[in-house]
Amino acid sequence: MKERLEMDKQEKEKEDEFKLKQDELKLKQAELEMRERLEMEKLKIEMVKEESNTKVQSKSDYFDAAKNIRLVPKFCEKTVDKYFPQFEKIANNLKWPKPYWTTMLQSVFEGKAS
Repeated sequence: MKERLEMDKQEKEKEDEFKLKQDELKLKQAELEMRERLEMEKLKIEMVKEESNTKVQSKSDYFDAAKNIRLVPKFCEKTVDKYFPQFEKIANNLKWPKPYWTTMLQSVFEGKAS
């Protein structure tokens, strides 16, 4: 009887620990999503400021990669699977021409990726 109670107690502790870890993971995921949204909003605001400060561009739709490179998110080898979708989302929202995407990406690659 005592052994059974002890086993039940241990099982309950393991379940509680598992639930705690799950909650921590959910919290981290929510935090990452919030950071991504915040970064996106910052980029939009920065782009609007930049557009309002620049002179009227010629009709050839000139794209200045140098001005936009600082808007490219920092590359981290540990989160490659999330980086490229995030980059595409930013590039599409800021309407970067696709031929320039590789140039923009190349500017932030580090380590083995460069």
